[in-house]
Amino acid sequence: MEFNHKSVMLDECIQGLDIKPDGIYLDCTLGGGGHSLEIVKRLRQGRLIAVDKDEEALASAKQRLKEYEDKITYIHDDFKNVIERLDELEVDKLDGVLIDLGVSSYQLDNGERGFSYNADAPLDMRMDRGQYLSAYNVVNEYEEEKLADIIWKYGEDKLSRKIARNIVEARRKEKIRTTAQLAEIVENSYPAKLRWKFGNPCKRTFQAIRIEVNEELKDLDKVINRLSLRLKISGRICVITFHSLEDRIVKRVFVELNKDCICPPHQPICTCDKRREVEIITKKPMTASENELQENSRSTSAKLRIAKRV
Repeated sequence: MEFNHKSVMLDECIQGLDIKPDGIYLDCTLGGGGHSLEIVKRLRQGRLIAVDKDEEALASAKQRLKEYEDKITYIHDDFKNVIERLDELEVDKLDGVLIDLGVSSYQLDNGERGFSYNADAPLDMRMDRGQYLSAYNVVNEYEEEKLADIIWKYGEDKLSRKIARNIVEARRKEKIRTTAQLAEIVENSYPAKLRWKFGNPCKRTFQAIRIEVNEELKDLDKVINRLSLRLKISGRICVITFHSLEDRIVKRVFVELNKDCICPPHQPICTCDKRREVEIITKKPMTASENELQENSRSTSAKLRIAKRV
């Protein structure tokens, strides 16, 4: 299957990065390579470091970007480990960082990957298929209370307790092996009159399990902080989020880095030595244009926040 992925808010990201032809740029989430392609097109003596934990994404993107391979360094890893990988490459400072936290269209549309509730497929949801933990393990092995906590914390579903209870009851009879089985359990956990009121009732549970499997929120705040501080003066960081949990984390990190002095308000002299480290370019997150929303429904929930190193 071809690795197709419509890059969300592509123009806004490229403008936000303010690309310099001789700069060093980091694409933390390579995916289909759309953002990377537009970055590397603008480089002359510059360099792009492209990271993805999905080997299929890397292989496909390498083909798409082969014309520019002399300017690109590929890394197969979770981007949360990228600081250590930058140290190995002896890359001290960056001109720009892009993080697109969305799941790629390929992963959603490729049935065998088990991300989507719209296709019957084995429960998987691993972005890195070399890891052990999969959606199958979460659904069939986690205790009821832990399952409920995950669905509430990462999916913000008010029926998390009932959904978890129904999952546990169903798996006592037989293992839950497919996305269709899980989707049916989740759907039946909702009262009929509310089931489709806010779109597909499975969306929040599938999102929650995917986040758990791939540890998507673990240390996200730390890596955004460290990458922001890795920028050269005037370097930019662009982060695209797709749900409120991610967006809150990004907003909080940028706000903390933007603070100039954190001493108590009544203290007459600053003793904290805290100085503003970034300027927030997007006071409110940017969202997709009307044209993009019509062309790519997956951009509906996207939010882009941009900060500049000072």
